[in-house]
Amino acid sequence: MTDALAELRKICLALPEATERLSHGEPTWFVRDRKTFVMFADHHHDDRLGFWCPAPPGVQEELVGQEPDRFFRPPYVGHRGWLGVRLDVPVDWAEIREIVVEAYRVVAPKKLIARLDA
Repeated sequence: MTDALAELRKICLALPEATERLSHGEPTWFVRDRKTFVMFADHHHDDRLGFWCPAPPGVQEELVGQEPDRFFRPPYVGHRGWLGVRLDVPVDWAEIREIVVEAYRVVAPKKLIARLDA
């Protein structure tokens, strides 16, 4: 778990004005300390280690449908299109970075997205 958390933390905190604090007892990353873009998920006792993040429209359904062993519809926020990503299966960290950056883009203001693209 700690390796996955450390790697996820490194990806999240590399994004413009990203911050981290505990939310609901889990490490969570925010844009400008306000909007959540990644929430580590290890407390729901469902035998899944992973994270939840907002996803562009249709992405949750597509990924969960294609690879249900790696992606899931998380409780509480799944109905809003959030994506659950497992970290207790073989992980492609380049792909995880892409998912995290897309989650960031969903919630970040245009000015920060421009910095990301620069």
